[in-house]
Amino acid sequence: MEDMEKRLAQQESEASFCTFLCVHQQTIDAVRKTLPDDDTLLDVSELFKVLGDSTRMKILFVLLVAEMCVCDLSQMLGMSISAVSHQLRILRQAKLVRFRREGKTVFYALADDHVRTLLSQGMEHVQEDD
Repeated sequence: MEDMEKRLAQQESEASFCTFLCVHQQTIDAVRKTLPDDDTLLDVSELFKVLGDSTRMKILFVLLVAEMCVCDLSQMLGMSISAVSHQLRILRQAKLVRFRREGKTVFYALADDHVRTLLSQGMEHVQEDD
């Protein structure tokens, strides 16, 4: 039985590697031309880090439905105003939310349609049946 397990493990390991050297240079060159530069890839990576927090995702999904002030967000999410403000600061820095003042009140909303698309595409992806 152990021998069979070892052989299966070896086959799986070998399947993840090329068994012979065959470089497809045209494909590599074509793909290389389309790759973003390292700074752009870093920016995209940072964006996904910001989106990788469930609290920030809750805030974004609330703002997908309605513009809200910090007090409303705090009440809605059961968080302190300070904690919500901290998360909003991160979301603003990532250009995912915008704000507007109305008197002394500051209202937050999603920055643009790109953010709406990211959220709806993400939901669509996780709700797909396998």
